[in-house]
Amino acid sequence: MSDGKSRRSIRSAIIGAGMAGILAAIKLKQRGEDFVVFEKADRIGGTWRENRYPGLTCDVPSHAYTYSFEPYPDWKANFADGAEIHGYFEMVTDKYGIRDQIRFGCEVTAVDWDDATSSWTVTIASGETYVADVVIAASGVLHHPKLPEIEGLDSFEGKSFHTARWDDEAKIDGGCVGLIGCGSTGIQIVTAINRRVERLVHFQRSPQWILPVQQFAFTDEQRAAFRADPKLIDAIRYSDEYLGAVLRFTRAITDIDGAQMQEIEEICRQNLETSVRDPELREKLRPDYRAACKRLIYSWSYYEEVQHPAVFVETGGIAQVEPKGVRMADGTFHELDTLILATGFRADRFIRPAGVTGQGGRTLDDFWSVRPSAYYAVTLPDFPNFFMLNGPTGPVGNFSLIDIAERQWAYIDQLMDLLRTGEARAVAPKASAHADYEERRIAAAKTTIFGSGCSSWYLDATGVPSSWPWGYEDFAEAMTVPKFEDYAIAA
Repeated sequence: MSDGKSRRSIRSAIIGAGMAGILAAIKLKQRGEDFVVFEKADRIGGTWRENRYPGLTCDVPSHAYTYSFEPYPDWKANFADGAEIHGYFEMVTDKYGIRDQIRFGCEVTAVDWDDATSSWTVTIASGETYVADVVIAASGVLHHPKLPEIEGLDSFEGKSFHTARWDDEAKIDGGCVGLIGCGSTGIQIVTAINRRVERLVHFQRSPQWILPVQQFAFTDEQRAAFRADPKLIDAIRYSDEYLGAVLRFTRAITDIDGAQMQEIEEICRQNLETSVRDPELREKLRPDYRAACKRLIYSWSYYEEVQHPAVFVETGGIAQVEPKGVRMADGTFHELDTLILATGFRADRFIRPAGVTGQGGRTLDDFWSVRPSAYYAVTLPDFPNFFMLNGPTGPVGNFSLIDIAERQWAYIDQLMDLLRTGEARAVAPKASAHADYEERRIAAAKTTIFGSGCSSWYLDATGVPSSWPWGYEDFAEAMTVPKFEDYAIAA
């Protein structure tokens, strides 16, 4: 739809300096375009800045969790830890010279569309405003901590905190520690602190299926070889061991009775059966739902570490938190020095609590009154020139969100070309196109493994899985070229 000739200078506002915001900034800088990145914190990094708990590790192999244009030869291990990943993003930010375009300590509070000027006004907490032709919402998904509703939580006299607000002064070493939450964060913390504590009580509402993976360090010789020949990195990144596994996994999600899902479930069952010696503990750790209904946990050591004598897996219901510990529904009392809340995040927030107002005064809160959604996870009807990276209904799972964001950027960039060439002042999906997408997506989502009967953060307020319900190849194809006929293009 465009001739590729730049005839108009456009300004962009990027919200968030995490993985996706850094990507957008690099791509816009390479185009020589005007942009600013608004970051609420004092440094870059997104989830890798917010989270720094013991044991924090990405569940995507390190060489696959990098920008395709910036491979990194010096990863220390097959699965990188959080500090090293954060360091990678810091390095990339400086290498591509985008730090000066990032405004730190600038939390966006409002984003308002002006039909008369076909522009957005971005307001930050200080009251300062910035006018942009385009808004890139790269605020991420998991950055608003979700606290459990437990009676007496505020009465606890020791240190109590969410994992995304890790307290370095909390008594871990030699202490009695309670850990509420059994997602990937809780699992990783168990493996990291179980040998440091006197006692670790892991309050487990719902056990997890654990898929075994191999963790190993890269040798100095291997890292030198990666530096000398980047094709060795590509061989890992695009290997059947990783990329092939991703494709098989996404097929399993959509074909829940197929051979690939049966294989995953059998591997998880055998991992539990052969790894946990104590039959009582084994049954505590046995989920009553299908594998991958919740986000599948990748771990090379959890079953070994949870069997350490210092660890007690508590499966009873919590009655209340008291000043000295946690009281269970059956009257059992666990005296604690520290209480860690690995209770996840509010996955329905995205750019909110910032208020977003589009055409005709329509607000994002109104548009998302039933559930967060976006046309192919990127654009919203009535919100022109507003693009989301890793937005609602996008692919989530055990694969690299960097790859997802890069594919989405290629799609967004083509829509922005309509603005660059003057073919459009404003572009947004038609309401009918979005409604059709949502109808098809919801019907398909209910048949995926995420809709097979467990509770998870994948589910929206109505119980419908909020993620992409088709294959990975389908998403890649959808991001190749926008369906321009599905867009309202105002010249």
